[in-house]
Amino acid sequence: MRRLKMLCVLMGIPVLMAVGQTGVAKYAGEFIALGVGGRALGLGGAYVALANDVTAGYWNPAGLARIEYPQIALMHDEQFGSLVNHDYGAVAFPVGASTSIGVSLIRLGVDDIPDTRNAGVDINGNLTYDPAQFSRVDPNRVTYFNAADYALYFTYARRHADNFTYGANVKLIRRDLGDASATGIGFDLGVWYNPYERLVIGANVQDITTTFLAWSTGRNELISPTVKLGTAYFIDLLGGRFAPAVDVDIRFEGRTYASTASVGPMSLDLHGGLEYMFKDLIAVRAGYSDVKQLTLGVGVHLPKLHIDYSLAKFDARDQLGNTHRISLMFTLESEQFRRGQ
Repeated sequence: MRRLKMLCVLMGIPVLMAVGQTGVAKYAGEFIALGVGGRALGLGGAYVALANDVTAGYWNPAGLARIEYPQIALMHDEQFGSLVNHDYGAVAFPVGASTSIGVSLIRLGVDDIPDTRNAGVDINGNLTYDPAQFSRVDPNRVTYFNAADYALYFTYARRHADNFTYGANVKLIRRDLGDASATGIGFDLGVWYNPYERLVIGANVQDITTTFLAWSTGRNELISPTVKLGTAYFIDLLGGRFAPAVDVDIRFEGRTYASTASVGPMSLDLHGGLEYMFKDLIAVRAGYSDVKQLTLGVGVHLPKLHIDYSLAKFDARDQLGNTHRISLMFTLESEQFRRGQ
């Protein structure tokens, strides 16, 4: 039962959707909050200030202005004992001396879900479904469906100065649950600032105008804004560089019990992470996420290719299984593709 509840929250399945009611749904955008990239997960999601590659299109659109070459990213992970598939792909390009653009796609899905609503065999044998008379399921009459959420991001970022960038996302959301579906559009706005040589600060306001989702059932949902604030500091030590990072997520959904701290409808969730990068070749990471998960990760930087692996560990009592995430990032690091001056 605990596993089913966690799955429903993850997929953002509204309890009242089936009866066609209209209302504001808490956790409606939870599938977007899972994050992308093996590096970020290894840091517990403390990545708003550190994002400086193609994955910044998700974490902080302002960070996309810091890329110097075109990049492509791919990611896959399976959660809850391979029950949920989480996939991500993105591409980004520098344009001129100060602008970058990118496109990202996220899919979270549970595939091949058995539908037994029309497969029951009752005691009387009259094919009329009656829970009191229900005896067994005829496997030949079981059908299957998918539950999947999609988010498509279009990112624009610009470098205002060497130490300040800004960016924005337009994102299209599609949700499919059996015969029902929903569509919506949202906007994110991010900034990145480097006030001192070793200190970086980032902010990303997701769903800044409140994202509206319209279901084919007649139910409407609102995804409330989330303010993501982050900071990181770089320390050169032991032949490499340490980067401790801390993020805080501020939400306005009244998550009184499912948050680190709350005041009225406002809730706060913390992320923390530490990365050690040795000569820009090997990285080891550890973190603690907003859902009280210990995370670990490693990264290997090859010429034009970064490979990142991370592990998010659930409490053994939850029986949810650990999350293993691997991501690849390709950089077209050639002078012909370098950002123009």
